[in-house]
Amino acid sequence: MSYSVGQVAGFAKITVRTLHHYDEIGLLVPSERSHAGHRRYSDADLDRLQQILFYRELGFPLEEVAALLDDPGADPREHLRRQHELLTTRIAELQKMAEAVEHAMEARKLGINLTPEEKFEVFGDHDPDQYAEEAERRWGGNEPFAESQRRSASYSKQDWARYKEESVDWGRRLASLMAEGTPADSERAMDLAEEHRLQIVRWFYDCTYEIHCGLADLYVTDERFTRYYEQLRPDAARYLHDAILANTARRQA
Repeated sequence: MSYSVGQVAGFAKITVRTLHHYDEIGLLVPSERSHAGHRRYSDADLDRLQQILFYRELGFPLEEVAALLDDPGADPREHLRRQHELLTTRIAELQKMAEAVEHAMEARKLGINLTPEEKFEVFGDHDPDQYAEEAERRWGGNEPFAESQRRSASYSKQDWARYKEESVDWGRRLASLMAEGTPADSERAMDLAEEHRLQIVRWFYDCTYEIHCGLADLYVTDERFTRYYEQLRPDAARYLHDAILANTARRQA
């Protein structure tokens, strides 16, 4: 069976002019001609076209595509192996691109219109909105997340820098308490846990004691949170968890 140039163009979703060009440069010469001289493509021609379009999709120049397909040392299995490697590489590249787009979308959502240098300068690897996102995921209510978005959308670079400064100062004092051997259920540790809750209230959303206890559980069960607090001091996530629970019990007594 053979196919006309119009049929092949429809199969491959390319133009007839493209097929004419491939014929003219010898990249894809149709196997047959009709009595009237019209191009007719065989199944083997379609297989070659599929290979051409694959390499073109990956950005290969036509000259390189021709060299690859006409390599006498390459068999169909070699083409499949090469294509698998190229696709694996492209998938990894696209995943990185998707992550970059997601980060940009998150920045827009938060109203953080900073340069990459400014973002790194202010945040480093820490996501300031992680608490609100986890609150939405775990408790199913949109209000904390919506409130966090509303507030953060108006924050400037200076606001975020001030938030970071507060967080760093709080972290130093937590590490200092631990270094002194102060118990997690002591007054000083509970006061620091309350300060932690109020910081979330002040900057993001109304963090109730119930929500704060839920966050405390995350600090010791979710490696993202554990890793963040462990940067302050080993076992800091567990210490803060215990201090939050003790503070909640004190406030509800």
